[in-house]
Amino acid sequence: MTSELAPAKANLVLHVGARRADGLHELCSLFASLELADRVEVEARPGAEPGDDRIECPGVEGPNLAAAALAAYRSATGADALPALTVRIDKRVPIAAGLGGGSADAAAVLRAADAIAVRPLGRDGLRDLAASLGADVPSQVEPGHALVTGAGEGVERISLPPMTLVLAPRDTGLSTARVYAEADRLGTTRARLDPRRLRELSRAETLEELAPSCENDLEPAALSLRPELAGLARRLGEAPTVVGAFADPGAAARAAAEIEGAIVTGLGSVAEREDDAADSLEGGRARAATPRRLAEADGR
Repeated sequence: MTSELAPAKANLVLHVGARRADGLHELCSLFASLELADRVEVEARPGAEPGDDRIECPGVEGPNLAAAALAAYRSATGADALPALTVRIDKRVPIAAGLGGGSADAAAVLRAADAIAVRPLGRDGLRDLAASLGADVPSQVEPGHALVTGAGEGVERISLPPMTLVLAPRDTGLSTARVYAEADRLGTTRARLDPRRLRELSRAETLEELAPSCENDLEPAALSLRPELAGLARRLGEAPTVVGAFADPGAAARAAAEIEGAIVTGLGSVAEREDDAADSLEGGRARAATPRRLAEADGR
């Protein structure tokens, strides 16, 4: 069995440009990879025909991006490259919360499939394949903090200052398509994107340097669709998942009593052992969040 972690992400800065001819929007995003993560386990199904795959993801109904990722991998590598597989996803990342959980799961399935395949694609091949699945998938092929450009295909690894994030997801999320369509309707996208500013921000050595520039261009669209969240957004951040960032982990923990259902998480590290990351997931759930406004309203 192959096991992968699929870490959530939080957009610290999200600038959204115009819709392209292919229907996708140009993006310029600075995001943090988090300790909070789903666990994806993939193993062969003895006796089943190649392509007779099974996706088990409790809590997710309807089409699953992980299934689309596996189908795309089979199409790219040939019918005999993989045996029939069972994919089990233990969801820890809230669904439709703008935290990239579905995209992370899809990327984890691609990594696991490549580890099993007789003709692996390698990381470059996986990134090319990931670009066909969604804007957030290419950056998750090798999880880490990133500056993302284009429609998600441009990925530059960055470092971030230490911080603890408190996430306050809502019971009902927002889909990517709805939020972007509303941004188009409101006319809140940008005529021009400049990644140079975000590269400069990525050099910040402290949260205090970074936080004043954090913003999310999809906040107006998300709040237009969910106006009842405006009060919470004024207090903490954006919807559907409000995000608070703290330089002091103790301050994050003390804030935990204020908003029911919130999650406390640190920044992820690709160097972490999987068992350490799993332990952090068990211990990272809390019940609240407060102040610093950071962005997460893209519905991905």
